[in-house]
Amino acid sequence: MNIKKDIETTITGWFFIASALMLLLGWVLLPHKLGEYIIASDFAKVGESVWFWIWMFRIYIFGWVTLIIAAFALITISSRKPFRVLLFPGAGMLIVGTFTLAIAAAFYYNYGAWGVGQTSGKSAEEIQVFMNDILYTNQYVTCFVRFGRIFSGVGLVLLGVGLIKWKLINLPTAWFTLVLGLLAMCLILFIPDYYEYYKPVFYVKILWIFTMGFSILKWGLDMSAAESSQIK
Repeated sequence: MNIKKDIETTITGWFFIASALMLLLGWVLLPHKLGEYIIASDFAKVGESVWFWIWMFRIYIFGWVTLIIAAFALITISSRKPFRVLLFPGAGMLIVGTFTLAIAAAFYYNYGAWGVGQTSGKSAEEIQVFMNDILYTNQYVTCFVRFGRIFSGVGLVLLGVGLIKWKLINLPTAWFTLVLGLLAMCLILFIPDYYEYYKPVFYVKILWIFTMGFSILKWGLDMSAAESSQIK
């Protein structure tokens, strides 16, 4: 057995844990949570504590960014035969999906804060004109959210299969990865009004991110399959 447990795995594990904490802290403490679409009443609620809202949303966005860093770190230290045939595309899809979610979150952040000033003191008719102006962008961003989630799900499935096959990490965490990916994909593909049903999955995903970090810190990565592959 060749367990890799060193400064590289320690940094990677802490990236995952930092991501989970930022996502949870930023989202839970966010004074007002925007829905699938920004609506006119959102701006008044955001304006009640706009600077705190801005900072919590920044923390939330950087939670996604840190997950991207963690995924890059994971594939960097496991880029050996035969792991990379599944871990590279899996982590790649997770990174693409997470980046898409970060871009979508940046839209909600920017328009949520900007709209407070744009709608302050305006009549209902003027606010409606502003809402009409951002309608198409609003529609595009809902696509970003949908595809970001499903791309991430595909990535988790590939990662999960690779982690299970080569026992790179402890098996409960590996199976957690696969099941979470399948759950995310199935909810989006087979439930038309998936948005409300997906909300609990966000917290499950945070739990997965934390579990990945904890597992890597505690047990490291089992590189035995790479070692045996090199012998052959």
